[in-house]
Amino acid sequence: MSDALLRFRERFPILETTNYLVSNSLGAMPRTVPERLAEYARTWAEEGVRAWGSAWWGMPLQVGDTIAPLIGAAEGEVAMVPNVTAAQALVLSALDFRGGRDTIVMTALDFPSVRYVTDALAEKFGARVVVVPSEDGVSIDEDAVIAAVDDRTALVAVSHVLFRSAYVLDAARIVKAAHDRGALVALDAFHSVGVLPVDVKASGADFLMGGVLKWLCGGPGGCFVYVAPRVRDALAPALAGWMGHARPFAFEDSMTPSPGIARWLGGTPAIPALYAAAEGPKIVREAGIERIREKSTRQTARLIALADERGYTVAAPRRPERRGGTVAFDVPHAYEVSRCLLEREIIVDYRPGAGIRIAPHFYTSDDELELAVAAIDEILASGAWQRHAGRSTVVT
Repeated sequence: MSDALLRFRERFPILETTNYLVSNSLGAMPRTVPERLAEYARTWAEEGVRAWGSAWWGMPLQVGDTIAPLIGAAEGEVAMVPNVTAAQALVLSALDFRGGRDTIVMTALDFPSVRYVTDALAEKFGARVVVVPSEDGVSIDEDAVIAAVDDRTALVAVSHVLFRSAYVLDAARIVKAAHDRGALVALDAFHSVGVLPVDVKASGADFLMGGVLKWLCGGPGGCFVYVAPRVRDALAPALAGWMGHARPFAFEDSMTPSPGIARWLGGTPAIPALYAAAEGPKIVREAGIERIREKSTRQTARLIALADERGYTVAAPRRPERRGGTVAFDVPHAYEVSRCLLEREIIVDYRPGAGIRIAPHFYTSDDELELAVAAIDEILASGAWQRHAGRSTVVT
């Protein structure tokens, strides 16, 4: 079948030499990124400290404006931050848990790093964390999330798409129920933005955080936070920095938060990461998120069918509207098989409890999916996986 999105393949050099099926972990690098990083180096070399005035100072908000259309936000509503863990900490530090609302609701399938910082700060702030369990290790019952929200809940902090299974939560339903009970909602959209449509206005989320690392093909170090205008100026993060000051170059002794989204900035950002961060989102916008979602739904359905034919346990939702961009299936000796695939330039990853994760993106051909599963067949049949038995690596 004809696939118009394959015309974008030429913009990603790694696709020339690999079968790249891991965009849920690290998106392919756009061909223009080296030029942008060279521009950063040239600007620093030629302008020195003057680069702050000519190019760098406004970048955290300028790159945020590039991402804003992909989440249904307006210009001036998105700021870049170092990572989603930091974004979660910013949100938590802006809340007051002393006035009767002392509870944070999360789920058992949220990304661990976000759980770590929430647990630690909750203890410091005198808050408590309520964790909604999963019955099957794949999904979260939204009714259970809603039932956990009461008049003590300050924040519901959940993932839009679960990282291990790619299960899609009905964010708008959770937000409405939380708001009805007087709670705020923070959505972790790292595994949704760039592979399925996201609309912060339609969902009603108070906060949304994500990053360009994965589906947006923007590289490490570029994450973003959206804060709804209705709460943006009413709150100020305690984890403040000079770039969030109303008068940063006055170097005043006390903090006066900047108006608007700028108050959510911290200290000096990693400028090289911001140079790289905008390139992928531009391509995703050009490709069109609706077209990307349509292709992703079709290709992930094909992966599930291939796994079913072989009797593998699939750790991904069957219903397309509940499925993000990743399919995980637990083949025999999954970790060892994943290492063999990497040796063959078939780039996937492995997660305990899920197995091999395969994540096609808009630049993936149908043939590449068939070839990857055929390679798994051959690795198992030949016993090639055995040379990795008993070994382990830090990065999986």
